[in-house]
Amino acid sequence: MGTDFDTIVILDFGSQYTQLIARKTRELGTYSEIHPYNISINRLRQISPKGIIFSGSPSSVYSGNAPVPENDIFSLDIPILGICYGLQALARLLGGKVSPSTEREYGRAILRINDVSSLFKGFKKGENTTVWMSHGDRVEGIPAGFKVIAATKNSSYAAIADDNRKYYGVQFHPEVAHTERGKEILRNFLSVVCGFDKKWSVGSFIEREIKRTRERVGDKKVICALSGGVDSAVVATLLGRAIGKNTKAVFINNGLLRKNEEKDVEETFSNGFNFELFSFDAKNRFLSSLKGITDPEHKRKTIGREFINVFEEKAKEFGDVEYLAQGTLYPDVIESVSFSGPSATIKSHHNVGGLPKKMKLKLIEPLRELFKDEVRELGRLLGIPEKIIERHPFPGPGLAIRIIGEITEERLLILKEADSIITEEIKISGLYNDIWQAFGVLLPVRSVGVMGDARTYENACVLR
Repeated sequence: MGTDFDTIVILDFGSQYTQLIARKTRELGTYSEIHPYNISINRLRQISPKGIIFSGSPSSVYSGNAPVPENDIFSLDIPILGICYGLQALARLLGGKVSPSTEREYGRAILRINDVSSLFKGFKKGENTTVWMSHGDRVEGIPAGFKVIAATKNSSYAAIADDNRKYYGVQFHPEVAHTERGKEILRNFLSVVCGFDKKWSVGSFIEREIKRTRERVGDKKVICALSGGVDSAVVATLLGRAIGKNTKAVFINNGLLRKNEEKDVEETFSNGFNFELFSFDAKNRFLSSLKGITDPEHKRKTIGREFINVFEEKAKEFGDVEYLAQGTLYPDVIESVSFSGPSATIKSHHNVGGLPKKMKLKLIEPLRELFKDEVRELGRLLGIPEKIIERHPFPGPGLAIRIIGEITEERLLILKEADSIITEEIKISGLYNDIWQAFGVLLPVRSVGVMGDARTYENACVLR
């Protein structure tokens, strides 16, 4: 990605917790990036990280396609922390012994600290602490130069260390909340072992991104895809600070929005922001392009393509527009990329995999290195109203992917009403800001019910 900050690289072996590791390290003031486990050594040298973390994995180190990093990774002379599968991969690559366990260890376990180490700075020898385990294989012999620094009932090598080479491995997951002092262990690896002292912060990100945008865009105009959500609002506001009125915030009514959303967006963003808002009604165009399509992946790509077509047409009207800005986030990028290992592409994100390969506009994605909580923090620093900051996430393809099966105007109206009722009831109960996301999904089936003592046979909607 390229950054001015000292970086920790997390190699993803397919763990469900990989993004959580990145978020935890950033919470500790360290900038982190996730990369596929098979990243080339040359690319790692370009990034020049101060430390590397091997994530967990659902794989066994003995499986035929077990994910492993390049052996040359140990020639980089960079501190490494292996977590769960990452510990097993580290131990096996360096000459240790890993075997299948006769008893899977899953859930909480009591970890006993056996020896002092930089990784456990602040812990006392003989001390017990609760950790979270989730593994089948286990280390049964450590590589030369390592020592055992902690154990559990089922894992004699629950934590190992080579303080000289700064290689460490833990069988448990320090990134999850169930590990009592996990944050402390991660902090020790980052600060004590890797020597991070330059703090990552969203505030410093603002200054860097404004400078980057001005250098890249110059006096050209930028179309910003404004949906009304926090991500696009932050992008538009950030661009407004960087290039002022050359930011053209464009809101497209694609007919797939929530009830009264087009009206809310126009009222909210027409005044008080440092960018100009332009609204366009493309409802018929989008619904026509989606006619007969039922596959969700096909829907995403169709909507992404149609958005780009509209933006490119509007760019001609504005004149001198070369760039399209959108609110792609870091998880969007990660979810849209298969790392050729156990983790596969689950869906194409409309901002990433849903875009056509040939585009006339150049993309600007200032938030593609940030997680959602960081974007909310950024929005507050930029002075964006709290009602926008705390708005529930809404996908770019809109209600199209919350309608299972074909999209029709009738089905859209049903889901809009259902979604409106759900949101209103949550607000009345005072739970809106306590719930990260709540919405309805319209199923392609009808169900028998009762209304006014009479039988009904109506559409079924799932509340999530």
